[in-house]
Amino acid sequence: MSEPTVDDIDALVGPATPHFAFQIRARVREAIADLPEDSPVRVYGDRQMELLERLGFASTKAENSEPESRDRIGWETIPSAATAANPLPRRIDE
Repeated sequence: MSEPTVDDIDALVGPATPHFAFQIRARVREAIADLPEDSPVRVYGDRQMELLERLGFASTKAENSEPESRDRIGWETIPSAATAANPLPRRIDE
């Protein structure tokens, strides 16, 4: 593979869903593995991997929508309400 670009990273991350976040994160990690630590593409890829990590524990990337109130009755039973920006906390018993 030729040296990855920000556009390459965006092509991987753009359509990401919670179901495939960890697989896509692995592909981004592989794509940037040989880049120097100070490479702008590597820095960008690292930030996108952080987003994918959060997305893996969420149900949507909907960063620009108004979140549902956590005071809503039954909130704790609706994992689909968690966004990548604010995923539900991991359960200790899992």
